[in-house]
Amino acid sequence: MSAASQPRLSFDDWLAIERTATEQRSEYLAGEVFAMAGSSEEHNLIALNVAAELRNQLKDRPCRVYPSDMKVHIAAADVVAYPDVMVVCGERAFHDGRRDLITNPILVVEVLSDSTEAYDRGDKFYYYRSLESLQAYLLLSQTRMQAELFLRQPDGTWSLSSYQGPADSIPLHLIEAELSLAEV
Repeated sequence: MSAASQPRLSFDDWLAIERTATEQRSEYLAGEVFAMAGSSEEHNLIALNVAAELRNQLKDRPCRVYPSDMKVHIAAADVVAYPDVMVVCGERAFHDGRRDLITNPILVVEVLSDSTEAYDRGDKFYYYRSLESLQAYLLLSQTRMQAELFLRQPDGTWSLSSYQGPADSIPLHLIEAELSLAEV
């Protein structure tokens, strides 16, 4: 997320603008609008690899894998974000009939970059945690072979598992999938 904030907008006004934008995407944070910067080749390849691996493993299940063009609406935090990859299993819930704002992802994946890492680990994860549907949050480094998987526990707390070797696989039991770190 870029640090350059634009004038405050209502959610409905932002959404109307965002839906007609053709060149620039932005994320919404309680009235503030943040232009999204382009991503690196590494970032794009990692996100594509994750989406492709998950899509292949989930194609015969009632789950959908969405790339970074699908928005997630976090109503409790008054936030809209574009996760790098997200998965919804079962019934999909959308903000409205346009079906471009998901409200119930079970898994969100973010590829870390120098400009977004602090936000992805901090406030953005805080906002995502307010989604009742969210059960897993996966952070992937684009500068080293490293993944961090946060899983919601039955008591509402989050546990962390770290993966960092080419032989490591990231178990995603909640969707009956697994990501090979070497493939990602």
